[in-house]
Amino acid sequence: MPTTIYQARKIHTMSHARPHATHVAVRDGKILGAGTLEELERWGDYTLDTTFADKVLMPGFVEGHAHSSAGSTWDGAYLGWFDRRDPDGKVWDGLKTVDAVVERLKEAAAAKPNEPIVVGWGLDPIYMDNVRVTRADLDRACDDRPIVIMHASGHIMNMNSLALEKAGLLKTGLNHPGIPLGADGMPIGELRSPEIMGPAGAKVGFDRGKAIEGSSEGLRSYARLCVRAGVTTATDLARSLTEDSVAQALAITGEANFPLCLVPFRIMMGMSPEDLVTFTAGLKAKSTERCDLGRIKVVADGSIQGFTARLLWPGYQNGAPNGLWYVAPDQLAEIYERALAAGVLVHTHTNGNEATQLAIETLEAALKKAPNFDHRFTLQHCQLATPAQFRKMARLGMCVNLFANHHFYWGDEHYSLTVGPERAERMNACRTALDSGVPMTIHSDAPVTPLGPLFTAWAAVTRLTASNRVQGEGEKITVAEALEAITLGAAFTLGMDHQIGSIEAGKRADFAVLEEDPYEVAPEALKDVTVWGTVQGGRVFAAATI
Repeated sequence: MPTTIYQARKIHTMSHARPHATHVAVRDGKILGAGTLEELERWGDYTLDTTFADKVLMPGFVEGHAHSSAGSTWDGAYLGWFDRRDPDGKVWDGLKTVDAVVERLKEAAAAKPNEPIVVGWGLDPIYMDNVRVTRADLDRACDDRPIVIMHASGHIMNMNSLALEKAGLLKTGLNHPGIPLGADGMPIGELRSPEIMGPAGAKVGFDRGKAIEGSSEGLRSYARLCVRAGVTTATDLARSLTEDSVAQALAITGEANFPLCLVPFRIMMGMSPEDLVTFTAGLKAKSTERCDLGRIKVVADGSIQGFTARLLWPGYQNGAPNGLWYVAPDQLAEIYERALAAGVLVHTHTNGNEATQLAIETLEAALKKAPNFDHRFTLQHCQLATPAQFRKMARLGMCVNLFANHHFYWGDEHYSLTVGPERAERMNACRTALDSGVPMTIHSDAPVTPLGPLFTAWAAVTRLTASNRVQGEGEKITVAEALEAITLGAAFTLGMDHQIGSIEAGKRADFAVLEEDPYEVAPEALKDVTVWGTVQGGRVFAAATI
């Protein structure tokens, strides 16, 4: 195979043995070595590629918690508070009032008159003084077709009256914490928790599972978003992974110019623990260089800003009732025990610290029955974990993937409304995790927040909220620590650090190509470093033409 040596202004390798280089040699999609041109010439005949002579190379960024629906979700109307760029580069204005949400839904309905339902996404009324968006509000947008809206968190759904009627929910006498009722005893139009949202959506023609997984074109759009963000490996952290969807993922990722290694996790729902672990373990053999299979995602609770996360005492500051459990303790225990015995990696969504405590205690018991000394079970989000919980995680060999972006987007609301100043200041406690010896990465949870590891790193370094206020000075980490978190740190939590995460001989030739050096810009400017594109498996992809 031919050898290409790439010249760069500077190469940050994330290898402590050789942290910097000026050239990197690539053969057959893998790294021969990083160093000087003179050193790498020893590999024999080569082509010197100077495309990156004025660029900075880093290991390709690894997004350890995102969803491929970040591409296909744009098929619906964006209803979020913040301005947002779609996969084609258009910036959509954020919506600041319920009336503005109604108007955008009217526009969406008018733009697609033949669609059987009107779909929106990204809604989060907590920014609007935590008002509830009701079925009456949505009826103003469209009353002759069902409206289905997914909140930004993905844990709450809104419907108009017609959608509720078709779902069989427009009636009195309902008694479920996931169906809030109005003064008239009728549902207000807000639905919470998977066992409510899934069946209700299906009855009106909205398949929540397919919406999460996205379309084939949506997966291609997701990959384009990744190139623009410098990402070469990204999770898809909640797929049903049926035989059909596995075949779809393998076919699309196998396309010659697909620019990403996709790491899909099989969601826990829809199978018994025994079948779940057996099925997921069997997927490993189908893995390819660009579709790495064989991991499980468990969801323990909901979202803090949606008041569906499970919190330890004293609970929510505004007096809201405690959140919802998405998994039963015995179900979680069986999944953990069987996965440990089968060598299947499990990542568990725990937003509230009560959910985190359940995961810790359950894993501790499971490890006694099925010892595994390199399990790398990871808590995703883990936003309200206490210092004591981090210390326990370290002793159990657990990892964390903290939601650094969340601190920017919802930090002010947590400070003033959901949990109050003290707990808000220690949310997403990167400093405590590292100091406690817990392997750590950070994430965007796209499409919950925009995909962009450099922004995520900036959020962990600065701890700035949307109001430009530092929240949690003591939990800041350094630029170097943040950049390691979005490369080698994420690779470790996925069990892929032998393949990706650093620029070293034998690893896949995955690089993020940057215009500026993130180690040299001011920490406050880290999010503004320009991404030229990526190299994935030795193939070059420019963001400008992807």
